[in-house]
Amino acid sequence: MIDVAAAVLERPDGSFLLAQRPVGKVYAGYWEFPGGKIEPGEPAARALARELHEELGIDIGEPFPWITRVFSYPHGTVRLQFFRVHEWRGEPHPREDQAIAWQRFDAPMAAPMLPANAPVLASLALPTEYAITNAARYGIEEMLAHLERRLQQGLKLLQIREPDLDQSQAESFAQRAIRLAHRHGCQVLMKYPFADADGVHFTASDLALLKARPRSFLAAASCHSREELERAMALGLDFVVLGPVKEKSPALGWERFAEIARGASLPVYAIGGLTRADLKDAWRAGAHGVAMIRGAWS
Repeated sequence: MIDVAAAVLERPDGSFLLAQRPVGKVYAGYWEFPGGKIEPGEPAARALARELHEELGIDIGEPFPWITRVFSYPHGTVRLQFFRVHEWRGEPHPREDQAIAWQRFDAPMAAPMLPANAPVLASLALPTEYAITNAARYGIEEMLAHLERRLQQGLKLLQIREPDLDQSQAESFAQRAIRLAHRHGCQVLMKYPFADADGVHFTASDLALLKARPRSFLAAASCHSREELERAMALGLDFVVLGPVKEKSPALGWERFAEIARGASLPVYAIGGLTRADLKDAWRAGAHGVAMIRGAWS
């Protein structure tokens, strides 16, 4: 097993840095996230800082642990520990004869891409906020007004979850919310397959019975333990939410959340009494972002 630390260097505009492997290396000419091999006994975050200084001439700020992917190449099996980095000193520039490029998801992707990075790019494309509706609390019209306001602010991922509305109300609300969300380019998940929705968000009990992930749309699940997270990873779901972090008893807290999420191969959203102000704490604990009900609409 070859352990590698890799960085997703992200600018405020959402662009991220890719590097092209130079001539003389395995997969020369292929694009990848910058980083390098972790030496025996070396902490992954320290290896990342060292490699980025050597490769790009920058000194990074706090690296946030993200996902871990294992991939078998002809020359060996690589375990890629990804970190998200938002702050650094210096302007990245190639110091090892490699090409570099800032990439955006709304522009053509650099090619060819290392095979291990295709699922990483799909995970990176997920927004850091996952909002969950509560029309039963706010009222349908007020909930739709809250939703429209947040969509105008850039909300891009939504779960419609309305267990306290009767079926006809819930379906009518879902249809209106989906139409509204899609006008703003926001993807919508529901607890079951629903016309025009972009995916299904499975409960933990549904996850235990799931035999294979649906392939035609987004698939996510709620998890409360490492065992449930392992199940979601084995099924190849797109992401999970893990909690509760703060509310309800017993709450996981950030330390336990980090223990469960460590080394996850898919994005993990933190949930449970959170607001957008908790995002940096979530990143430190290894979360991709935060999932919120009340916090999304306040």
